[in-house]
Order: sequence, then C-alpha cells, then structure tokens
Amino acid sequence: MDPYAKPKERKVGAHRPKIRHFPQATEPQTRRERQAEKEAVAAQRRAIKKAARRHLRQQLLEELEESE
Repeated sequence: MDPYAKPKERKVGAHRPKIRHFPQATEPQTRRERQAEKEAVAAQRRAIKKAARRHLRQQLLEELEESE
C-alpha cells in the first residue's frame, strides 16, 4: 500500500494486502497440524486447571479440619 495514497486510493476489503505476523521463513502448517496443536494446548490447560482445583480442595479441607 502506498503510504501517500489518498484515502479512496487505498486497497480495502478483499483486495487489501495480507499482513503476516510471522516471518515467511516459518513453514506453513496444514489444517490437521494446527488442530493438533490447539488440542495439545487445550489439554495442557485442562490439566493445569484440574491440578489447581485439586490443590484448592485440599487447602479447604485442611482449613476446615483446623477450625474444628
């Protein structure tokens, strides 16, 4: 896009140039690879949440035992 272009001369919509956040040296992933990566991240998050809930439950039980 020409930085000195008038507002109506700039390309918009489907003709807008694509902006990449990653360098082009990275290899493009297939849909399956992206899906597998998302599932792996989701599984890690679930494991972290489960461990946190277990820890909080244990803390609460210890606090209840101390108060009795």
